[in-house]
This record gives sequence, structure tokens and C-alpha cells, in this order.
Amino acid sequence: MTTFSTWDGLELSYRVWEGDGIPIVLQHGVVADTNANWMGTGVVNALRATGRPVVSLDARGHGRSAKPHEPAAYSWQAMARDVRALYDELGGEQFDQVGYSMGAVVSLLVAGDDPRVRRLAIGGVGSGVVDCGGVDRRVVDADDLRAAMAGDGSTATARARPFRLLADAVHADRDAMAAVLAGLDERPIGDLADLTLPVLVLAGEDDPLAAEPERLAAALPDAHLVTVPGDHLMAVTSPDFHRALVDFLAAERVPAVQGFGSGAA
Repeated sequence: MTTFSTWDGLELSYRVWEGDGIPIVLQHGVVADTNANWMGTGVVNALRATGRPVVSLDARGHGRSAKPHEPAAYSWQAMARDVRALYDELGGEQFDQVGYSMGAVVSLLVAGDDPRVRRLAIGGVGSGVVDCGGVDRRVVDADDLRAAMAGDGSTATARARPFRLLADAVHADRDAMAAVLAGLDERPIGDLADLTLPVLVLAGEDDPLAAEPERLAAALPDAHLVTVPGDHLMAVTSPDFHRALVDFLAAERVPAVQGFGSGAA
């Protein structure tokens, strides 16, 4: 893993797998990290097989990145600025951005503000982006998730319990997670009509947080929807998810940029 100092001085961790062409940047979901969301699920291996550079960022509060315990350190815009700061650190002119769940909302914000994003793939979200401006709070809200991080997790609701199990599995800093969830308790996404770049919407058939993904795809001017087997935590492991992502990012290839990346694994 490699670290850099982001726009407000926090040290963030990222990993690079070298390749040729436009880099693919991955942003994971809440509580997860590079290992849980992308490596252990087979996504990184599928993308590496294309020969492209792959970069994965551990969001602030997650993985090996800095973990402040103050909610003021966290916001959707702060996390989007972190991704743009990573682009600056990498030094590329174009990027393909991929986000899942929390990372999908962050990636939508990045793509809306940064012309360096060529293509965008988002998973684990659906009509909540349209109706709630981000993660679907009608299914599980920040208070439910914060309660799931407290104590032994016994007060977690059925919908929030998998996030506590994930936090324990990845040895998350639960105080930092509570701060993240407090800081992200806002509506970050507005009108999607101006987001004219190509977008892939990936949704698990049994994912309540990605309900009605066709409404999200319809709200985007140039979007393609693929549904895959699985719920919120398992859809990303599906070979169908991997194939759809690889096929979408393979379109409109440009001449290779040799030897991208200095932190290869």
C-alpha cells in the first residue's frame, strides 16, 4: 500500500496494480476497504486481466487510511475531494471511476465535478439516489448503522446487522465508523441530468439498497443497467458483475500509457 496526504492533511492509503492504458480507480462501500470490497470479491483480478492499471483507495475512516473520530472530518464532498486528490497524486489525464454503495455516491460526485472521469460504473445503489439524494435511507439510515456499531451490536436492526458483521470481520475502528456515519448524514446528489458521460449501473437482484435500479439508469442521460445475482454484500462477488464491469470499461480504448503506477503489487 502507498500513502499520500490529501487536501486537508489526512494520510490516505491506496494500492496500485500496474498496467497500460487509462487507470481504473475503485472506491469501496461504507465499513469495507480495498481488501473486502474489491480484492476478496474477485473484482481486482478480473480488472487486472484486462491489462489496465487498477487503483483502489481506502476512504478516510476505513482500511489503512487515517481514522479521525470527529464527524466534522467526514462528508460526501470531503470523500469526493479525496478521490480528486488521488487523481492529482497519480498524475493521469483520464480515469475510469468505479464505486460501490457509499463509493458509488462518492463516485457520482467526482464524475459530476471532474472532467478527468471518462467512464463511470456504480453498484449497490438504485432509486435511493433519485429519491433520497444518495444511499437509500428508506432501507437503512445512519442512526440504524450507528447503533449497529455500538457495544456488542445486539441492538442492530436486521438490515443494519450485516454492516456490523462486516465491521468485525475487517477489524474496523467502530468509533471512526460512527463518526463517518454521522458525517455522511446528508443528501449529496441533486439533478443527474448534467452527468452526460457513459455510466454503468450494476445492481444485485436481491439488494434492497439497490431497489428500482432502472429508475436510476433512466435519470442518467447515457446509462446502461445490468442486474446480477446477489444481495448488497454478495452481488459484487458475482461473475456477472465482473463481466459487465470489464466489458463496459473495455469500450473506447485509447493508446496505452506505458508503465503507469509506482506502487505495484
